[in-house]
Amino acid sequence: MATKSRIGYLPEESYLYRYLNSRETLDFFGNLFHLDRGERNNRTEQLLEMVGLSQTRTRAVGEFSKGMQRHIGLAQALINDPDLVILDEPTSGLDPIGCREIKDLILALARRGKTVVLSSHLLSDVEDVCDRVVILYGGKVQAMGTLKELLATPDTLRITTPVLPRETMERVLELIRQDVATDKVRVDNPTQNLESYFLEVVEKAKQAAAQTSGAQSGARVAAYLRGEAEAKPAAERILERLTLPQAAPISAAPAAEAAPAVDEKKLAALSKVAEPSPPPKPAPAEPQVDLAKADEKLSSLLGKPKP
Repeated sequence: MATKSRIGYLPEESYLYRYLNSRETLDFFGNLFHLDRGERNNRTEQLLEMVGLSQTRTRAVGEFSKGMQRHIGLAQALINDPDLVILDEPTSGLDPIGCREIKDLILALARRGKTVVLSSHLLSDVEDVCDRVVILYGGKVQAMGTLKELLATPDTLRITTPVLPRETMERVLELIRQDVATDKVRVDNPTQNLESYFLEVVEKAKQAAAQTSGAQSGARVAAYLRGEAEAKPAAERILERLTLPQAAPISAAPAAEAAPAVDEKKLAALSKVAEPSPPPKPAPAEPQVDLAKADEKLSSLLGKPKP
């Protein structure tokens, strides 16, 4: 149980209780990890704000779009502040803004020293966030290594400069052509990817304060996930410890971080609202019927002699 409490998991399909709302869903999963009420409330508010669902906290999860379900699914995977986070297709069904926010969150978790295992068919997502990559095909590992090792083209060199005057460009090309054939030299303008361009367009559109429905652009990473401590050294990361030769067994779950200060008045009000209502009064017992007397009364009414 101590090991499981350190793991967060987002499956490809979110299995959620459709009649619970966002807040109730996170409260339920927080309760599974035995978080006290104050800590559950605190983390729930931070996570809903982070994934952009703070305006839909009372809406039933069963009414969510697939993208919104991914948002709440990611929040429940982080409610216990896990050390190992396993994400299966985390950006499935998300718009470009949501995809970028999920990737920024993964990078933030990695900077804090958490180990994130990402499984995805969207290779652009993998390229944006992963340190090491494993390519599986036919049930076997076909390639493995860092992105720099796998993607670098060692026999080609790129030089990037600001726009140069034509005369300077001609002199540079003339020098290069002394060692390289003309058809091997190419001069063009660097381009950005479509995602970056899209986000720039959206950022400009935000200035018009356009309204939207459903999940909104999330806020910064939840405070308890950012933490105050510096990132753990590489040897402390779970996967690396498992793969190191003669690695020591993983220690028991670390002591939980101190819960943020809670406003006592607000907590008392929440506790009062959450107090269970008194049990209903038991229904009065049904009167017992004397069958002999009832039969005698019925016979007198009908004018029939008693048996």
